Amino acid sequence: MMTVENGGRSRVILVAVVYLSLFLDNVLLTVVVPIIPDYLCTLDGNSTGDGDENGRVGLLLSSKALVQLILNPAVGTFTDTLGYAKPLLLGNLSLLLAATLFAFGQTYEVLFLARSVQGISSACIGVSGMSLVASQYPEEDKRSRIMGFVLGSIALGVLVGYPIGSVLYDLEGKMAPFLLVSCFILLTICVQVFTLNVETSTAEPTDRETSWTHLLSDPHILIIFGAIWCSTSPMAILEPCLPIWLRTHIKPKKWQLGTVFIPDSVGYLVGTNFFGVIAYRYGRSKIAILAMLLVGVSSILIPSSRTMSQLIVPHLGMGLGIGVADAALVPLLASLVDQNGNYGPVYSIQQVAVSLAYSLGPIAGGEMAKTIGFQWVMRVVGLMNVGYCPLLVYLTLERRKLLSGEDEKRDYETFQKSAAKYERFRDSDDDL
Repeated sequence: MMTVENGGRSRVILVAVVYLSLFLDNVLLTVVVPIIPDYLCTLDGNSTGDGDENGRVGLLLSSKALVQLILNPAVGTFTDTLGYAKPLLLGNLSLLLAATLFAFGQTYEVLFLARSVQGISSACIGVSGMSLVASQYPEEDKRSRIMGFVLGSIALGVLVGYPIGSVLYDLEGKMAPFLLVSCFILLTICVQVFTLNVETSTAEPTDRETSWTHLLSDPHILIIFGAIWCSTSPMAILEPCLPIWLRTHIKPKKWQLGTVFIPDSVGYLVGTNFFGVIAYRYGRSKIAILAMLLVGVSSILIPSSRTMSQLIVPHLGMGLGIGVADAALVPLLASLVDQNGNYGPVYSIQQVAVSLAYSLGPIAGGEMAKTIGFQWVMRVVGLMNVGYCPLLVYLTLERRKLLSGEDEKRDYETFQKSAAKYERFRDSDDDL
């Protein structure tokens, strides 16, 4: 059996497994969106009203993020003893179970269980997948490029999920899209089992200083946590709130409601795939500042749109900004804990930031929209991103001091070695 330590070929296979796992997780995340509300309406023909139905659908869809939010720290802790490959396999098995439950489930309770089980799979795949990539690519330039590429699978999965769900549901019924996703998940599991060594732990045992609770005391990690949460929150708020605002102000056609988020996914795909290396070359925290400014400005501009075409540019800008921020900050997290050798806890913190945005964002955004209106909600969240930039400036200055300190230490060690060589040479010369 091939292990993940056997060189370039197995590193490529590993990246493929992680990419497919994240891709299929996000396909399943979005494939349910056009199916579940309509299916529940047909299932409960004697529904008590739209408000009750919307509440049930919202609770079902949010259960995944809530379960993931709770489990992320636990998965990060378990990677210290289990390694990264086993949680990834567990995540894919859970994803297969969730897709199967969605396919065959015929009651609200079973569908709710399926969505909750996906929260388990997302926690395992998100934390262990990024940890595997970080551990196998210690070279900073390669790590930035590969991590950006892997993060692009999230946007691609979202792009593919909506049309697969709506088209197959319309043509073949509820089971078809979920059975298709299940087949690809099973294929990914087979690739992992037969090519990667899941018995070998990829993380060496470490002390308590690598725990996620200890890492949260590091101000650098806290700043990155906040940046990921802030930059992700506008998108989390938009998903439930924008369709309602569009129906009231722009009155688009039904098919346009499903396409309004395509520019965001395209922007995120471009940002993650092409800006990882750029961020490494010009400074990750510097690029993250520009990314958050772009997210902030785009958030403020969205409510100013008067037509669907005017929404394209700010949506593209928001997706691009979030993608660039992730491409810059996610590899930076790995470099902050390189000396400890365990990446699980730090990537559990990153996943908590994303889950927090997607679990609290829709709830807080919906309540705020009732009181101050959707326009001011987006302006507030946009200004929050702009206002966060000084903290990233502080991070930039601190990283510069740290790197210059490392350079000085390296120069001093070189000087000491040179001095020791000179002393040995002088002593040998005196003997002569």
